[in-house]
Amino acid sequence: MAFTRTYDGDEPVRVNKWLGQTGVCSRREAESLIAEGLVSIDGETISDPGRKIEPGQTLTLNDTAQHALASGMTILLHKPVGYVSGQPDPGKIPAVRLLKTPNRVGEGETPARDASLPPIGRLDEDSRGLLLLSSDGVVAKAVIGPASELDKEYLVVVDGHVTEGKLSKLRHGLELNGKALKPARVTQIEPQRLRFILTEGKYRQIRRMCELVGLEVIDLYRVRVGPLLLGDLPEGRWRHLTPAERDALITQAKGEGR
Repeated sequence: MAFTRTYDGDEPVRVNKWLGQTGVCSRREAESLIAEGLVSIDGETISDPGRKIEPGQTLTLNDTAQHALASGMTILLHKPVGYVSGQPDPGKIPAVRLLKTPNRVGEGETPARDASLPPIGRLDEDSRGLLLLSSDGVVAKAVIGPASELDKEYLVVVDGHVTEGKLSKLRHGLELNGKALKPARVTQIEPQRLRFILTEGKYRQIRRMCELVGLEVIDLYRVRVGPLLLGDLPEGRWRHLTPAERDALITQAKGEGR
């Protein structure tokens, strides 16, 4: 079924910009769809990548466009310690090496060895848990785009004396590189075990936060990204994201359905 949406802004806006802002697709993807004649406004197919949509007009992406946007592959992987998320330095092993048929859980195509599946969000070499790898630009924007409202949940084992004062600082009041961090939800679930829920993902953020209050991270385990749960997926195994999970991810990233 074709996708339709009525523009409710106050001023005309370029179609590619509007589609990017609303999370339907990236600006580049929008330009490609327009060039292929897959986008119409009030029933008229548009071909100008600079075309603006007026308040009250309705944009339609036909079925072919919808299929193109959803055709990217997204993998949910349980990354073990010792694998790096992104492009590795010499001697390091990229997590994408785990995407082999014997490691797959459930049905679906195994990515080609040379497939482009960049990591969507950081997960350090010495951390484990849920890692997304995707060629789907809409999924990438939903998880790491500047307007994303997705949170991420981690279970963290620390060494050091945990106090209410330290927990209070972890929740609010810390800075990294001279910039204040967004408030975090941090709870103590066992004497040396904490739960962190963050809405940002700076480089080695949790480890650096803990160092600032005199704690050392012994184990860091990501169990959730937005509505996506790692669940009982075994370490080192992977599966395809389902269409329902993709829809839920995009919806929650825009702050809807909460």
